Amino acid sequence: MSKRRWTIVIVPQGSSASKILEVSHTALKLVGSLAVAATLVVLLLGYATVRRSLNLARADRLERENVQLADELNLLHGRLSGLADTVAALESRDGELRLLANLEPIAPEVHAAGIGGPRAAAEVAPASELVGRAGQVRVDLNALIRRANLLAKSFGEARDSLTLYAERLAATPSIMPTAGWLSSAFSKMRAHPILHYARPHEGLDVTAPRGTPIEAPARGTVIEAGWEAGYGNIVVIDHGYGIITKFAHASRLLVSKGARVERGDRIALVGNSGLSTSPHLHYEVHVNGRPVDPRRYILPGVVTD
Repeated sequence: MSKRRWTIVIVPQGSSASKILEVSHTALKLVGSLAVAATLVVLLLGYATVRRSLNLARADRLERENVQLADELNLLHGRLSGLADTVAALESRDGELRLLANLEPIAPEVHAAGIGGPRAAAEVAPASELVGRAGQVRVDLNALIRRANLLAKSFGEARDSLTLYAERLAATPSIMPTAGWLSSAFSKMRAHPILHYARPHEGLDVTAPRGTPIEAPARGTVIEAGWEAGYGNIVVIDHGYGIITKFAHASRLLVSKGARVERGDRIALVGNSGLSTSPHLHYEVHVNGRPVDPRRYILPGVVTD
């Protein structure tokens, strides 16, 4: 069987003679195969070139991003260092504040929360180290957050303690209730000037002209205001914290039961009602139900014997 052949007639324009080419089927298949192979090679080379270009562009973009990230990490590290210094300064102030609030200072190792401040930043960091540095920044930030939360809690405790302390100071008697001179001191036993027998004197007698104002020695609530046998016109103030003050022999009462008073408010006027030989104030201080020397609750230099 003869091999198949292809005849190709080429007819040029003009008067030139036509050309006849005979090509075997095998040769045509070979040429076709070579053409397909060449096309595939061109496509593969084109794909490789495009992919390489994309990879180079991506690598260049990643490098720029890494440089930017490194700069941002350095900036964040600097801010963390500043924040760590601020937290350290606040921790020092916290110790002073807790002492003023009569609280035990927090141990330094507790303040540090077991983790130190930010590590020193490198000038240039390889891309492989950026993830590690970012993780370290996160750890440092978490440590500072814990320290800041501890400070916030400590400041709250100090605030509450100082508030309670301020309230207690405001409710603690500290002034002489009236202007005058001390005529009789606190004593376990003394001769009564009218009854003429010895009995405890549970307060101070302050001699003053009739009508001299009597002032509340501290913040409190009036729990009694009226007449009591022997004491005459009286005012009793509950200051809280187990402290009660009593004022006797007044000529006139200026407050009634249930009234809220502050230190320095006028509550009565000096007189000699009840068992009294002359105008004076009888002043008592009771702590947890027991009478104590009122001079313990008067600032130094206020009383003149």
